[in-house]
Amino acid sequence: MTTTGTPETGPHPTGTALPGTGRRDFLTLVTLAAGGAGAAAFAWPFLDSLRPGDTKSARAPVDVDVSKLPPGQQITVVWHGSPVFITHRTPESLARLREAALAARLRDPSSGALQQPPYAANWHRSIKPEFGVVVGICTHLGCVPTYSPAPDPATPIANWPGGYACPCHGSKFDLAGRVFTGAPAPYNLPVPPYSMPGPTTIRLGQNPAGSDFDFSSIQQI
Repeated sequence: MTTTGTPETGPHPTGTALPGTGRRDFLTLVTLAAGGAGAAAFAWPFLDSLRPGDTKSARAPVDVDVSKLPPGQQITVVWHGSPVFITHRTPESLARLREAALAARLRDPSSGALQQPPYAANWHRSIKPEFGVVVGICTHLGCVPTYSPAPDPATPIANWPGGYACPCHGSKFDLAGRVFTGAPAPYNLPVPPYSMPGPTTIRLGQNPAGSDFDFSSIQQI
């Protein structure tokens, strides 16, 4: 895996095809830079036009190597025709996720609604705290939120702790995909079924051993 980028955006990981998987890897390892609202609004329709049909290949688990994903950066991969955000969260951002002041601003801070597997119903909504894995589709009207990971006093969002902002109707989510109160989106961002067969490998579409979470059972996407 190599990195490309600009001084403004920083490095952005790009995927390397796995042997024998062909076009599926081109689609699943597509990466999106964290751009502005306009870029976010148009990025997913473009990717959606590239995805394969409902074939066995399209439904197969997808392995993503995150060994070279820098802290604070995110990649987007395609799984079951949906964008999945994989984020390497920094220790500072993880500390913010645990703050009581943040929890008080969230609609469902304890993940009570079924928007994630049981093994991700925790404060970081993931298997390993440092790696966030959420389906990047706003639960309001299906737009793709923009990744805005760092607190920024210049942002128009008051007391922004870092997370996701929907450019379409203003829904806000923290870096665990938990929705803020007052947002149009009614639920947290979904967490897909996944496992980690290695310390830096995320396997989308396959639960850990002993779990049988069915993604179709979630409250809403």
